[in-house]
Amino acid sequence: MENHDSFVLHGNIIYTPDKNKFISLKDGWMVVEKGKIISVSAEKPASAAGLPIKDCKGKLIMPGFADLHLHAPQFIQIGMGMDYKLLDWLDGYTFKEEPKFADPDYARQIYPIFVDEMTACGTTSSAIFATIHKESTDILCDILAQKGVRAYVGKVNMDTNSAPALTEETAKSLQDTEAFIEKWQNHPLVRPIITPRFVPSVTADMMTGLGKLAEKYQVPVQSHLSENPGEIQLVKELFPQDKYYMSVYDRFGLFGQTPTLMAHCIHLSAEEIAIMAGKNVYAVHCPASNLNLTSGLMPLRKLLDAGVKVVMGSDIGGGHTLYMPHEIVRAIEISKIRSIEHPEEKALRLSEAFYLATKAGGEFFGQTGSLETGYSADFLITDVPDFQQGRTVEEQLQYFIYHGTAQDIREVYVNGLSVKN
Repeated sequence: MENHDSFVLHGNIIYTPDKNKFISLKDGWMVVEKGKIISVSAEKPASAAGLPIKDCKGKLIMPGFADLHLHAPQFIQIGMGMDYKLLDWLDGYTFKEEPKFADPDYARQIYPIFVDEMTACGTTSSAIFATIHKESTDILCDILAQKGVRAYVGKVNMDTNSAPALTEETAKSLQDTEAFIEKWQNHPLVRPIITPRFVPSVTADMMTGLGKLAEKYQVPVQSHLSENPGEIQLVKELFPQDKYYMSVYDRFGLFGQTPTLMAHCIHLSAEEIAIMAGKNVYAVHCPASNLNLTSGLMPLRKLLDAGVKVVMGSDIGGGHTLYMPHEIVRAIEISKIRSIEHPEEKALRLSEAFYLATKAGGEFFGQTGSLETGYSADFLITDVPDFQQGRTVEEQLQYFIYHGTAQDIREVYVNGLSVKN
């Protein structure tokens, strides 16, 4: 079956067409043809005729997860320095680890392990920060492409306020970025994304150049926004003429001029939230990282109510796991904590959190993240214990999200092709 992109699945199907509800089918049928979902139905459809049937009876079939913010090179530092806050953590660990990727052989050693673990955890779409090193970033893209998973990958740009080994010469950085974009812009699964690390580590000249590249090639942008009070203060000192942290990105064409992901978005005023909504900029919620680095509790409900597009990210290595169900649970728990002191901020429901980690994030890549007709066949098949077989499909999902592990994910598919080892 793994070698075919056209087949029929028979099992317990669940997905969220919108954030307010699950669609679930006990012993349902899903027809996949040439990597696309043709139909999902309660009864075996006529379109299943002649196609091989994959029997998943008693198992859960759900969309793959979308992880919209993570740092591939930080895979090697997960769990380290968690007593620090953001800026000290970057100096103490990250800016010492990332220079190792100047060696392509080191990238060839680490990145396959990272990609295998991410895929084993059920992530089928991701937006990834690499490092400043073009060759190692190409290696990461090659590994993702060979694996057959969907990703945006950024060659990181940094030309100020960083460790010497991670400080680029501006013109060379822009030249390398353009070459990287040209190499990967037409790949069917792995695409480039403009990636200034964050405002404190890029000069105005760098941002000017990156904004021009985003416009020229119409590629998306990813960076960090309002994660930590110290970081926000530093941005004010570096760019005093700009009213808000986000205003710096916006001034250089890096804030919604092309599709834009901004990670964290914790400390935002009502006006800033309204600006994000108006520019259709995505806020990437990274619950574990925000807790580990004592950055704060993202006001998720405020952003959703204001019309901001919110998606989810593991943010390794500030986050400590690539397993997105844990991030779903943490997002719910953080929203419950906020609702205690802010009763107007209703706690997140499971359907909403699952939607953010599947369809909402998947839509950044096109029609993926749901099991609806016409969507890419990016899905997971997970085990359900014998003692949960009598439960409803929605209850089985609840059990998996709160208590399941990556080992329960038996198969992972992207475009109808198996990608899990």
